[in-house]
Amino acid sequence: MLSSRYLDTARTLLRVARDTTNQTVAERLKAIADDYRHRAERAEQVENALAQPSARGERTAVRPK
Repeated sequence: MLSSRYLDTARTLLRVARDTTNQTVAERLKAIADDYRHRAERAEQVENALAQPSARGERTAVRPK
């Protein structure tokens, strides 16, 4: 899933930022990680929407009364 890849990237960036001695570089890496976290949230929303039957063009069964 794309959302998990974005989250993995964000975690990696945060780990590198933590280990970086240059504060300017660390802050930039944290900002990029935050952007990837937001991308993961949006990707998860899309993935969830696509998993819905109506989003795939499927119809739910309607019983006649």
